[in-house]
Amino acid sequence: MINHIRDFLLELGVGFAFVGSQYHLEIGGEDFYIDLLFYHLRLRCFVVIDLKIEEFKPEFSGKMNFYVSAVDDLLRHPSDQPSIGMILCKSRNKTIVEYALRDMNKPIGVSTYQLRQALPENLQRSLPTVEQLEAELDAVSVEIQE
Repeated sequence: MINHIRDFLLELGVGFAFVGSQYHLEIGGEDFYIDLLFYHLRLRCFVVIDLKIEEFKPEFSGKMNFYVSAVDDLLRHPSDQPSIGMILCKSRNKTIVEYALRDMNKPIGVSTYQLRQALPENLQRSLPTVEQLEAELDAVSVEIQE
């Protein structure tokens, strides 16, 4: 699944530079692994992607906030923009997502919901569309079931 989504984002040609999959971070003496890490050339920021094959759960937002904070602190250059987090889930409940992200101050999107509502228009044009992400997740879901 990771390889399929990585290839999809790279094929979009909208400025994604692949940094790594299962990107290792050592924090506080513990090991953590980011599913997919990209650098967006036009936006000048890291894009952290966490893949979930289940419905969104509130604890996913805390994990993403942790990853985005760590990438900003450990990898981000002073001239880079703050990192963006994307949680790609099989499905999500809009109300649960709203409560989970309400007081977060980092740009984090959940599946298709948050990206459309929270990102400024100029950022939306530089990232994959909701339809492109949904089509890709549907294709991955079909492949997993076969």
